[in-house]
Amino acid sequence: MNEMITIWSQWLKPSAGLPTVQWSILLALAAAAGHLVQRYLGLPKVLGYSVVGAFAGLAGFTGAVWPLEGIGLYLVELGVAVVLFEAGGRIPLRWFRHNPMVLVQSLLESFGTLALVFWVLRVLGVPVNVAEPLALVAMAASPAILMRVVMDTRASGPMTERSMVLSTLSTLYALILVSAQAGLMNRAHQGVIDSVSSILVVLGLSLLVGAILALALRSALRVMSPNSENTSILLLALIAVGTALAAHFGGSAPLAALLGGIFLKQLHPRPWAWPRQLGTASSLLTMLMFVLVSVVAAQADWSKSVGTLVLALVAARLIAKFVGVALGNAGTGASWKQALWVGCAMSPMSSIALLLVVQLAAAPMAQGPAIAGIALPAILLMEVLGSVIATVAIHRAGESSKPWAPVLLGSTLGDGHES
Repeated sequence: MNEMITIWSQWLKPSAGLPTVQWSILLALAAAAGHLVQRYLGLPKVLGYSVVGAFAGLAGFTGAVWPLEGIGLYLVELGVAVVLFEAGGRIPLRWFRHNPMVLVQSLLESFGTLALVFWVLRVLGVPVNVAEPLALVAMAASPAILMRVVMDTRASGPMTERSMVLSTLSTLYALILVSAQAGLMNRAHQGVIDSVSSILVVLGLSLLVGAILALALRSALRVMSPNSENTSILLLALIAVGTALAAHFGGSAPLAALLGGIFLKQLHPRPWAWPRQLGTASSLLTMLMFVLVSVVAAQADWSKSVGTLVLALVAARLIAKFVGVALGNAGTGASWKQALWVGCAMSPMSSIALLLVVQLAAAPMAQGPAIAGIALPAILLMEVLGSVIATVAIHRAGESSKPWAPVLLGSTLGDGHES
């Protein structure tokens, strides 16, 4: 790919620069691949985005390199913030008063994942200062992938809603703990007080930014229609501002967006129409986010020893998610079969995990490359495999209103048109 770029640069001089041409072509290929994957395999479009990005990364695409920084990092943060804001808006806090066991289930699966992944990595000889951050990253599921799968399968039902809530809560825990851990890596001496104060600082600043975002949008909704395109543009612009400012002041941009969505849901409990109004702009941002994540993740150093650790991390994470959801299922109102499919739906890892690794790898400590060397292949694997597992889970749970009938298996997908 570097040789092709050299040849192109001798005669192709676009006004916006060669990287713009490269990214435009890459996104066009990703869009086509996403359609073909859904049309002929019945799998979510995100799988096509990820595969195209992975091939580009393995081929040496230089449009996004590790460590991720600058405009590329901001675009991932913005895409994650938009997704988490919507995910936060799906969580009515009143629900937990009527069904508190869902919180217990969330804590069991999240911190069970943390404990089991840490133990497995330590058994395999991974140092504590590498195993602990990796276990924190493994806590987070991927609401971003799950939302795309739900959209592509037109899914709705108790299993789908439970999966979204648990995925969002696991992300909330991971964002708080990783942000605090990254801050502690900059200190020579760490103690309980340092750990607690670091968590409180990150949480407090993120709460402040999220509250300001929610209040601003609530004020806008008093005079603007939720169905208006201008309201959607205002929302996206405010999330972009919050994303830029939260991390600058020491908070977490994705966490602030997630909390902002939760706050706005309490202030404005009526259903929202803004995701539909964002339309193509939101879809393009989401596709760009998935492609960029897979491009960066594919650039990791692949070796047999790393592969063993990656497979062990992924296996331990899957087992912990299943066991945690099952142990906390009693009293939640869900059947054991539904709990099984919820555990499957929580398997993906993607952009949120990448942002957590960026935070950890940016700390001025020697373990940064070791953390990234294991985490990036795991993220790529579970972005691809996790989307397939989540799709199968939704279909097996019977909550998809779109029949799974891939063309390659001798039938048509739905009505023959892309959703």
